[in-house]
Amino acid sequence: MDGKRPAEPSLGLTGKKRKKEVMAEFSDAVTEEILKKQVAEAWSRRTPFRHEAIVMDMDPFLHCVIPNFIQSQNFLEELQKELLNLDFHEKYNDLYKFQQSDDLKKRKEPHICALRKILFEDFRAWLSDISKIDLESTIDMSCAKYEFSDALLCHDDELEGRRIAFILYLVPSWDRSLGGTLDLYSVDEHFQPKQIVKSLIPSWNTLVFFEVSPVSFHQVSEVLSEEKSRLSISGWFHGPSLTRPPNYFEPLIPRSPHIPQDHEILYDWINPTYLDMDYQIQIQEEFEERSEILLKEFLKPEKFAEVCEALEKGDVKWSSQGPPNKRFYEKAEESTLPDTLKDCMALFRSEALFLLLSNFTGLKLHFLAPSEEDEVEDTKEGEAASAPDSTEEGTSCSSCEPKSNQEATGNNSQQSSEQTDPESAENEAQKESSVPTCQGELRQWKTGHYTLIHDNSKTEFALDLLLYCGCEGWEPEYGGFTSYIAKGEDEELLTVNPENNSLALVYRDRETLKFVKHINHRSLEQKKTFPNRTGFWAFSFVYYE
Repeated sequence: MDGKRPAEPSLGLTGKKRKKEVMAEFSDAVTEEILKKQVAEAWSRRTPFRHEAIVMDMDPFLHCVIPNFIQSQNFLEELQKELLNLDFHEKYNDLYKFQQSDDLKKRKEPHICALRKILFEDFRAWLSDISKIDLESTIDMSCAKYEFSDALLCHDDELEGRRIAFILYLVPSWDRSLGGTLDLYSVDEHFQPKQIVKSLIPSWNTLVFFEVSPVSFHQVSEVLSEEKSRLSISGWFHGPSLTRPPNYFEPLIPRSPHIPQDHEILYDWINPTYLDMDYQIQIQEEFEERSEILLKEFLKPEKFAEVCEALEKGDVKWSSQGPPNKRFYEKAEESTLPDTLKDCMALFRSEALFLLLSNFTGLKLHFLAPSEEDEVEDTKEGEAASAPDSTEEGTSCSSCEPKSNQEATGNNSQQSSEQTDPESAENEAQKESSVPTCQGELRQWKTGHYTLIHDNSKTEFALDLLLYCGCEGWEPEYGGFTSYIAKGEDEELLTVNPENNSLALVYRDRETLKFVKHINHRSLEQKKTFPNRTGFWAFSFVYYE
């Protein structure tokens, strides 16, 4: 009797616990010992493996797909309800736009708890066994919701300790036409992403996992459905860090001094208003206050019309610019340009324009430009220290004095962090010579194009110049605008939207980065009003003192 009595309430308590505790079980097929050995052998030998319960592939990098990962459909439906009741926050920067839940590490909901347990205990042990990686118990998981026009662009997932990434899809019936695919990239000889070679379509209760490495470049393609949400749980299993290969630095982008050309070219091309000396003084005063300015109707109407007509004719040869973890847009091959466009490029490289830009900005971009360095330093230093950060479009954070510690802002887009990143070594040599230089190109922007801030992005004092064409009907929600941000921050200092025949000048410092926001499929709306439009063009130049 004495031995039985304490056992009865104990059993009762256990019974109550079992009613509350939700259990999850993952696919028996995966844990079956013979299959487990086969998967481990395939992982070790880096050979593909195919079974109805699991598919492992090595191309372009090691990844696995497990359909029907969780056994109970009821469990999955309850899990989905719990996830959709979470608070989601918009995640937005150069790389992505989607909604993410809070960290699921400490959530108390029963089905979320059960999934967390099975992933980071049972499944982690299975993964450690097949991969021979000593995976840690670190819990790193969240829920992501991608809706129309959301995307996560090309990246490798590498961060200290991440060894295996996973995604569990909880999507409705899905196909390729809805977007949202997990795209995997091949790499070139420098371990830079090259092109998409495989796309995995999300599927209900399918788990995808892959080895995080210097070549694990992937993206979530833009979601094209306006009705369906792409819901998933994703995270990483952590372990001993891999040794990374040395960073690859791209070839330097050449810079050139001005082309000797007198002021007649300005009278041929530029709105006479901007050639008035008194007006130039006003422009410089505003620029020195804001570090940016937008000069509307900059080219003479007839010249701008000629430029647009030449671009619309389609005689220009364009080449795609990459790699996709840094940029994706099209650049004109200058040798193929018709004369009108060649002449316009020559305008931006001309000695006369260097001097005009000096007058607009107070920067010393020409030897004839007055040097007021000492005076400006005295008067602007206080402004630079006290100017508040601004997040409003068209505003600046500091003064325009070249050596001041100002933030960048502008009304048109210097288009890419990528323009600044390969230049650091060249910077010093150029500065020693103290000859003002520039670099520039004609760019075409279409749906899917973007530039990204990346690890090797270098910053310096520079003047960004942009002139847009073909922007009729373009809306900010389409993307394609340029954002200036402070290093280490996501908050925008300035957003610069494409605007026809408007010259944007933006002075940026070493603490300022920039990117062109991914152009999403909303941009196809432009064709409804302007059937011949598939994007826009931009003359993009950078000037250095």
